[in-house]
Amino acid sequence: MTSRTILSCKRFQVLFSKSLFLLKLSPIVCSMSFTKYQHNLVAVCQMTAKNNKDDNFQTSKKLIEEAASAGAKVVFLPEAFDFVGESKEETLKLAEPLDGPLLSKYKDIAKQCKVWLSLGGMHVKREESRLLSNCHLMINDLGDIIAAYNKVHLFDVDIPEKKIRLKESDMIEKGKDILPPVDSPVGKIGLAICYDLRFPELSLTQTAQGAQILTFPSAFTFATGAIHWEVLLRSRAIENQCYVVAAAQTGVHNKKRSSWGHAMVIDPSGTIIAQCSEGTGFALASIDLQSLQNIRTTMPVWQHRRNDLYPCLAPGRSPQDLTSPPHYQFGQVEVLASHVFYKTPTSFAFTNKCCVVPGHVLVASLRPVLKLTDLKPAEVADLFQTVQRVQSVMEKIHNTTSATVTVQDGPLAGQSIQHVHVHVLPRRPGDFPENDQIYHKLQNHDKGDMSKKWRSEEEMAAEAEILRKYFINEL
Repeated sequence: MTSRTILSCKRFQVLFSKSLFLLKLSPIVCSMSFTKYQHNLVAVCQMTAKNNKDDNFQTSKKLIEEAASAGAKVVFLPEAFDFVGESKEETLKLAEPLDGPLLSKYKDIAKQCKVWLSLGGMHVKREESRLLSNCHLMINDLGDIIAAYNKVHLFDVDIPEKKIRLKESDMIEKGKDILPPVDSPVGKIGLAICYDLRFPELSLTQTAQGAQILTFPSAFTFATGAIHWEVLLRSRAIENQCYVVAAAQTGVHNKKRSSWGHAMVIDPSGTIIAQCSEGTGFALASIDLQSLQNIRTTMPVWQHRRNDLYPCLAPGRSPQDLTSPPHYQFGQVEVLASHVFYKTPTSFAFTNKCCVVPGHVLVASLRPVLKLTDLKPAEVADLFQTVQRVQSVMEKIHNTTSATVTVQDGPLAGQSIQHVHVHVLPRRPGDFPENDQIYHKLQNHDKGDMSKKWRSEEEMAAEAEILRKYFINEL
């Protein structure tokens, strides 16, 4: 196939994908339209969910089955695919937990159709809270939940003088994590939901983590959708050099609520390559990762960023797995995972083998470097944000309002472990006759005969276990 023919096929795809579900194109025509990239097909869906979960499931089931038959490897459903309630009370009543019967049906259909599903926003009931989660789920073709992202940006407006009150937080608890991109058959997918679209920092963070496809399953209102929907989606595609897949609710859900629709797929150059017409249906698009890479190579904006002038975006305080790796490199020694009580993508905090004062802990960079000046700007920011959190927790535990926070940056400054790290020492009245004596003590605390100074591994692990609970609660 020549490049001219391939280009023609891509144009053919754009024209036909808009009305694919209406025309019911035969498999032969679909094959002709997507010959080069058929193995990377995605289906973006559009529907009008109401307050009947069974009816909504039957609609979704038909879309999934037809999209899978057309060759889609991943099928994307919109926010509120499960239902759209007519009131807060009805919404709370209809919501289900993740182990409820509705999600089990979607897991089964994923297995039956051998297709991955992006379920773009389920109302999830949580035992520990009266509030729900708005949860974007990725399910693989074995019916397993691969990722569960809780919407982090909630739409809250309260203007009493205009009698306007729209507070998503009255019913939904905001998410706390930016998830790493999900490896799928069509590429690495970043998960978001609807209103998240208006916050480019989220998408930029996901792209920095490796995302190739950004998703914004939505139930955009008709008024805002008409003026902002396409503009925002194309902007996210262009600035991140990613594919954007945006499944959508459309039409009238009830007397109080209507959605804009216009589900679409946009390529990394900002071109709409597939879009749904009015009503329920789906559109197919091919994900060409080589084309994505070519765009990033010829327009290398990520290499041109001035992170010396503005921050490098990185995920915030998402909970990290403290048990992996089993040992952390700390200069010329190792720290056991059981001694680590808090970790971020680039820093970790752990209990100390030789404490100058009770509660003396350490914070270090995950990347083993000798000095503070060897860290990248994003690592410096994360290191000291971690120190802030650790200091706050240690002061709370030790019932004090003060702490000595210091870095021995290099051997002449007293550094004995060849790895940049920060000492956090809670302070109490009279802990030293002269306040600055703490620095002399710190200078010599790990030198000389240490046989009586080292704490046992069990003691350090026990302290870390206690501290972890404070950071889990903080998150």
